[in-house]
Amino acid sequence: MSQPLPPNNFGAPNGGAPARPGMPQPPRPPMPNAGGMPQPPRPPVPNAGGGVAGSQAKPPLAKPAAKSGRRSSKKLRLGDALIQKGLINEEQLSQALALQKKSGKRLGSVLVEMHVVTETDIVQLLSEQLRIPFIDLSNYLIDPVIAKLIPEHVAKRHMLIPINKVGNKLTVAMVDPLNILAIDDIQLMTSLMVKAVVATPTDIKKALQDAYGAVAQQDKLMDDLEDIGSDASDDDLSQLGDLGENDAPIIRLCNLVISQAVQNGVSDIHIEPFEKELRIRYRQDGVLTTAMTPPKKATAAITSRLKIMSSLNIAEKRLPQDGRIKIKVVNKTIDLRVSVLPVIWGEKIVMRILDQSSLRVNLEELGFEPKTLERFKAGIASPYGILLVTGPTGSGKTTTLYSALTSLNSIDRNVMTAEDPVEYMLTGVNQVQCKPDIGLTFAAALRSFLRQDPDVIMVGEIRDFETAEIAIKASMTGHLVLSTLHTNDAPGTVGRITNMGIEPFMVTTSVLLIQAQRLVRKVCKDCKYEIKPRAEQIGQFGITPELLRRLDLPHINERNMLFYKGKGCETCGGSGSKGRVGVYEVMIMTERLRDIILNGGSTDDIRRQAIEDGMLSLRESALRKALIGMTSLEEVVRVTMGGH
Repeated sequence: MSQPLPPNNFGAPNGGAPARPGMPQPPRPPMPNAGGMPQPPRPPVPNAGGGVAGSQAKPPLAKPAAKSGRRSSKKLRLGDALIQKGLINEEQLSQALALQKKSGKRLGSVLVEMHVVTETDIVQLLSEQLRIPFIDLSNYLIDPVIAKLIPEHVAKRHMLIPINKVGNKLTVAMVDPLNILAIDDIQLMTSLMVKAVVATPTDIKKALQDAYGAVAQQDKLMDDLEDIGSDASDDDLSQLGDLGENDAPIIRLCNLVISQAVQNGVSDIHIEPFEKELRIRYRQDGVLTTAMTPPKKATAAITSRLKIMSSLNIAEKRLPQDGRIKIKVVNKTIDLRVSVLPVIWGEKIVMRILDQSSLRVNLEELGFEPKTLERFKAGIASPYGILLVTGPTGSGKTTTLYSALTSLNSIDRNVMTAEDPVEYMLTGVNQVQCKPDIGLTFAAALRSFLRQDPDVIMVGEIRDFETAEIAIKASMTGHLVLSTLHTNDAPGTVGRITNMGIEPFMVTTSVLLIQAQRLVRKVCKDCKYEIKPRAEQIGQFGITPELLRRLDLPHINERNMLFYKGKGCETCGGSGSKGRVGVYEVMIMTERLRDIILNGGSTDDIRRQAIEDGMLSLRESALRKALIGMTSLEEVVRVTMGGH
């Protein structure tokens, strides 16, 4: 029988090598069977040092067995396996074996030093032979909380690092994934089931240094923070602004909170004081999770430090304040929009992370359905009129508007925006930061824009009658106007505008299209699996052959229809989802819609006519993404609950 290539053959000689001192003895040699013939050798047993004892030393009695099985097992030796894969040739193997005999090093190490193969080549070969997943640790950010599950000395002794915990399963990257003793030790000390994966020694050494360095840093930081508050009062916290980068644990903590959030792809940081604790949470892919809980006594110092970074008044604790922070994280300049709100037990701080490098300004990448994208592009190609983007806070409206502005931004157009706040800086676009406290409102900025010879105007949000009236009049006088509203869907936007006091005839004359949107979480590609829907589910979601044709999915029917869901893995942190994508409905103002609006039609009348005119609803857009495997049915229900 062919046996798996022992993982410690990363360094084992092709013909065996002396056992390392201090390691357990090799397994017993094979015993002769009833016919007097020796049995095939047993699979090698891993030792406590991360090696496989059977590959380290050859028991004398095993020689006859090795000879009789030489032909069948030769291809599984490290050197022969590398030749078989085309990674080395016979001459290189002979040179490596000669060097190995002189140096006493393992064959894998010698081949790497000869630069004929890489560590990754050898480990990937082991992964294939053992059918154990190989991971590239350079793509992982090890959570210090996960790293704490295994003591540092144990991790370094066995050359392993915990990378993820899902339920009662702990995923551990190892140099030797068949080290049963190490796996047993971890299972006993953590009471978790260990799932072993294989990684290169260099990657694991670096991960150990980074992870346990971060653990030590965070532990020391929390110890230092225990002293904050006992010696500092609210009156003397202003001195934090003059401290050096390494002078105060508060500064290190604030930098750690922000840098971890940026590296993890977090959108918002929440710092929340309660009666007996201070809680810091991250919002990632739309879901809030607890990141850390610093000592309660550090609340005032952390709040003051972040206010100083945001150029806010640290003495003002009764009124809300807004500010911005600009900081460099991993060679990237990050803007943070800071909001401070007085609550019962202090001041709650929310920081929105604005990463210019993560802004997607290509409309094709946002998740529009093909026909919906055509309708939207036709709208922004118009020389005049108003386009409205609607949806709740955090639904991606700003990204959609910036993407539209980027496609419109050219040397022959004067593009101007009035925003509060300006979230991203766009080259070639004249952006104005509105300041209502000094009278620079959206309406005031719009009036000034009309004297600046604009071609395209973007208004951050239409909040009142005055802004709506000026925006609509600007769109009726030869300007293309883009803006946002907070409504649930596109048909409901008409009623929202008329409730502001705008006459229906002005709405029908100026509005080109209204787009509503939401964000759904995408199914993780690494752990998604198929689900065959039941007949009642298909009926519940109203999936009919006619709907499938509307969704441009005529090849899908009740027999081959599948949905997808994530099991939870290392990539997605056990959530089953990774990243988000938009779902959209785009309602174009047609002649029939104008007639319904002018005659005082209801929102339901407008919706029915819009669907007849070719609009895909939010529910239909989300269903299409579920049918093609981008999101799950649970997300469809969550985001479009009550959708039509």
